[in-house]
Amino acid sequence: MSTPRISIQLKEWQRVAPGEPGTQLSGLFLEDDAEIKNVVRTLSTSGILGISELREGLSIETSSYVGRITLGNIQITVHPKITGMPLLRLLRYAYGLRNLDIFAGVEYAGEDQAFQELLINQLVAEVNELIARGLHRRYVRTDHDLASPRGRIDVQRIARQGGIVQSTLPCSYHPRLEDWLINQVLLQGLHLAAGLTNDRDLRIRLFRLASLFQDIVTSIKLDHIVLKKLHREMGRLTNAYAPAITIIEMLLAAQGISLDASLPGIQLPGFLFDMNLFFQALLSRFLRESLPDYTVQDQYRIQGMMAYDPAHNPRKRQAPELRPDYVILLQSKVVAILDAKYRDLWENALPPHMLYQLAVYALSQPERVNATILYPTMQAEAKEARIVLRDPLYGTGRAHVVLRPVNLLQMEEIISNSQNKGHIEIERTRTSFARQLVFSCQGRAMTTREQALHQLAAILVSRIHPHPLRVAIDGIDAAGYSSPIGITTCGCRTKRGGE
Repeated sequence: MSTPRISIQLKEWQRVAPGEPGTQLSGLFLEDDAEIKNVVRTLSTSGILGISELREGLSIETSSYVGRITLGNIQITVHPKITGMPLLRLLRYAYGLRNLDIFAGVEYAGEDQAFQELLINQLVAEVNELIARGLHRRYVRTDHDLASPRGRIDVQRIARQGGIVQSTLPCSYHPRLEDWLINQVLLQGLHLAAGLTNDRDLRIRLFRLASLFQDIVTSIKLDHIVLKKLHREMGRLTNAYAPAITIIEMLLAAQGISLDASLPGIQLPGFLFDMNLFFQALLSRFLRESLPDYTVQDQYRIQGMMAYDPAHNPRKRQAPELRPDYVILLQSKVVAILDAKYRDLWENALPPHMLYQLAVYALSQPERVNATILYPTMQAEAKEARIVLRDPLYGTGRAHVVLRPVNLLQMEEIISNSQNKGHIEIERTRTSFARQLVFSCQGRAMTTREQALHQLAAILVSRIHPHPLRVAIDGIDAAGYSSPIGITTCGCRTKRGGE
């Protein structure tokens, strides 16, 4: 008789211990299985999911990874804080997925639904759309012995076999077939998704879609090498496949982890997706589209700050590189350094490693450019916090590490409204929100006048004066608004230099 499966429902960045109200962890222990122990040890060491066996039962600590994993008779589901249609809209925007009806009027909100079900529903909608349009076909070389010659007759093969010895001729021809790599990946993606969902109806829909492919498309082994090859073959004619391929890549990537990039990852008994990747993709696209006057560079390389001493570098290693998630440039001048951290720092403490990382970013710039952590939150009252980096000898401030909240519900509303392109007020709200994320305005949106003055002052700094300016904006006190390009507001008069 099989042991009943125990389902544990958790939220991201949550820690539960045996004995806490509403938990099932008291007296619950992992099965004595070497493979399960290895997976748990790898998850805990990598910081993806902390699972500890105590005397009273299990202790579980989640992180930025969401999804579902099965460990013997224990099934752990980690949900993101933002759920339902707002999450779906943000996912579609971040990864360029199409706005397709995937729930037939029913919102995704079930507690037993894991994050991967959201992606899989979108995949089903994308594949249905591709089938309705007609699968892309490609000319594929085919070699066959034909009674009615077609294409090119293989004369060399006839010579090798001593002439025509049968009633057929060896021919090489190129029919247009659906059986090529992109449709093969699509078929295997459907099988992959079917193994990741607990939803019976969703699994049936996946198998029905896969059955439409099986007579015309060959099965292959799906891995990262195949996906790299596919990206080299994709082009303008296969743009419609891009959303579905993106989802398949996400599903495949979240199935395995490795503590060493040089070693193959272990296969997870489930699906765990890092929401940091989603948050970074979301902010990257939003900032690029909403700040037309600036250049947004992802993974910008800060050079020259760190280097090995040539006399003390026995392994001849390359110098460490600083790579913040985003750098905002105005005419090649760094005006803001941003790092996306998927951890609600309004509700949770700032981990020391995040502070040290951003402190180094801030000190890497000569003109007091602040380093900012952008973190997601659902709390409307969340406000910006600043940590002053002081000179330990003189006590003077050298830079700031800024903790700036990103209200995901507000961003989702702005993105949804922005679909009505051409509406001036909507575009203005979007640009104002993006500037607030980059340059701050103490939790409020900048007015049009403030935006114009800020842009004018930025141009003055980059073109005329090599020294920082302090520009007065009426009605805002000194703490009201600050910009990392050396421009700060002052309610009295304009000053120049380091005053």
